[in-house]
Amino acid sequence: MITFAQYLQRCSYDGLSKLVKDVVDLAQKCVANEDAPECTKSLHSIFLDEICQVEKLRDSYGAMADCCSKADPERNECFLSFKVPQPDFVQPYQRPASDVICKEYQDNRVPFLGYFIYSVARRNPFLYAPTILGLAADYEHALQSCCAEADVGACLDEKATAIKEKAKKVSVKQQYSCGILKEFGERTFKANKLSRLSQKYPKAPFSEILKILGDIKGIYKDCCEGDMLECMDERAELVTYMCSKQDVFSSKIKHCCEKPVVERSQCIIEAEFDDKPEDLPSLVEKYVQDKEVCKSYEAGHDEFLSEFVYEYSRRHPEFSTQLILRITKGYETLLDKCCKTDNPAECYGNAVEELNKHIQETQDVVKTNCEFLTTNGEAEFLKALLIRYTKKMPQVSTDTLLEIGKKMTAVGNKCCQLPEDRRLPCSEGYLSIVIQDMCRRQETTPVNDNVSHCCSDSYAYRRPCFTAMGVDAKYVPPAFDPEMFSFDEKLCTAPPAERELGQMKLLVNLIKRKPQMTEEQIKTIADGFTAMVDKCCKTSDIETCFGEE
Repeated sequence: MITFAQYLQRCSYDGLSKLVKDVVDLAQKCVANEDAPECTKSLHSIFLDEICQVEKLRDSYGAMADCCSKADPERNECFLSFKVPQPDFVQPYQRPASDVICKEYQDNRVPFLGYFIYSVARRNPFLYAPTILGLAADYEHALQSCCAEADVGACLDEKATAIKEKAKKVSVKQQYSCGILKEFGERTFKANKLSRLSQKYPKAPFSEILKILGDIKGIYKDCCEGDMLECMDERAELVTYMCSKQDVFSSKIKHCCEKPVVERSQCIIEAEFDDKPEDLPSLVEKYVQDKEVCKSYEAGHDEFLSEFVYEYSRRHPEFSTQLILRITKGYETLLDKCCKTDNPAECYGNAVEELNKHIQETQDVVKTNCEFLTTNGEAEFLKALLIRYTKKMPQVSTDTLLEIGKKMTAVGNKCCQLPEDRRLPCSEGYLSIVIQDMCRRQETTPVNDNVSHCCSDSYAYRRPCFTAMGVDAKYVPPAFDPEMFSFDEKLCTAPPAERELGQMKLLVNLIKRKPQMTEEQIKTIADGFTAMVDKCCKTSDIETCFGEE
């Protein structure tokens, strides 16, 4: 049902139920006789064939019907390109009224939850099937506890908000992972996941981390390609494997492994990092002081670096995976240079100082921004971001710049309150998602050469690249437009939030006209604007006052 609802977002629940029945019937037939001719096709082909046999497919879906003339895997790529995230033609899930919902759930549990699953899937065509089944389980738990309450509606409202938030958060992270896999390829994707897994399961041996890393890469590939049955199957297998070896992986997943299979995987993903072993030796000996480093490096380049990522990550849960990949890249560059010299050991002897530069840069960015936010508050922080980013990419629309600024401010709010050892991975982790979203837009509407370079050059260096980006030198500002500065009494009567928004837009538009403006000049104008509003809003003839000022 999830697979069909995500591809055929306009179809009714009853219409899709017929397709689901066809596939289930075929599955039962194939269990009885594996050699039947129609049982040799891949699962994904079976689904797409079923879709291509839908009567009047073109009437509802237009050009999407042309995908059927292509061969796999192009056919699937074509279908994926027609998926519409958060489509306006699909209403969000409508919960039955509070007085009937409990009876409906108790009397018709399967179709009731089936309809919920269908509604979520067609609204979120890229959300992985195991996640949607997990959300249905959350919904069922909510019903079980709320139906015993006096005010069923209020109880469900509260729980529904939490479920929606969870769905949104997971969806953003999944689309981010698929984007990284697609844009930077398997090697970068695996390096990033390897770092994360090593941080999370620091007691697990390298061989076990590599085993689950291979499985995870396969799962993401299937999920990102919309192959939801394989995605679910493989994820269930991986979770079963990890739960059978809890003592090897982590002491923090025990409660997850006791849950039903549908709820396990999300629980394991959300579980906290295990405590790192206490007796881990320093890495300096093996990777800096050892005279034979070049021999090991040249014998197996990727294997050597993978083990470095594993060893470094399990010792540093307080770093972001992106920072660890920058450190690894720095180490790789150093070895490439040093292993060609007559005395490699002397050349890479200063590796620690070299690599510490990456750590210092990242810690400074987090410290500076968090201090600014704490000292000056949210509104000033957002203004500072808007000034910074409008200068970097003045071509971006004012509304989009505001949206990016607000998202970055939300990251600051969320991460700067955390303890010191969790600030950095939180900040850079979420900023990477905001940057990825920005880069996805850049593909369809190119911004400028600097942005394009930062987006495509290196995954690990994306954030420092954006941080270091200067004013766009090639930008030609639009002609000055006095209309932009025509104010009326709305400035006086608007609620504070609206007034604040107007001021932010004015600020962005001003910098777009004058990107070389200094902080001092901007401050003078902003103060002048505030003084003007205060003065004119007190007079009887507001319009004239604004005109003069």
